[in-house]
Amino acid sequence: MLDLTPTERRALRARAHPLHPVVSIGQHGLTPAVLHEIDVNLTAHELIKVRVFADRDARETMLSRICAELDAAPVQHIGKLLVVWRPAPKEAPVQAAKKAPQVRRPRTPLPRAPSRPPAGPGGRRPRPAGPSGGRRRRPHP
Repeated sequence: MLDLTPTERRALRARAHPLHPVVSIGQHGLTPAVLHEIDVNLTAHELIKVRVFADRDARETMLSRICAELDAAPVQHIGKLLVVWRPAPKEAPVQAAKKAPQVRRPRTPLPRAPSRPPAGPGGRRPRPAGPSGGRRRRPHP
């Protein structure tokens, strides 16, 4: 079982606050299948919440058993929730085969039509042709 300093435990409690329980322990207790699920989730997430539907003394023993068997650290036991942390396993660096470098072709830009007609004399653009002449005027009441 890992030991945490109070500062580390406080930081982990803060990280665990928004989490939802990923494993629930029901009437059959801490079975090998439940321990396996906790182990899988600790490997994937490092920090998990476990919901236990049992009385307080049973929850305390389950927390100590989980931490002892899975080499984890107890972070918090509040109500029916247990927060457990285990550092992620350090994996050996995998030697990836080097890929051949890809040659990038230069991108040829597509010809674009001008979005607006060019400015006329005096720097003003011509009004768009149409029934309203570009600007719609309301009649005065």
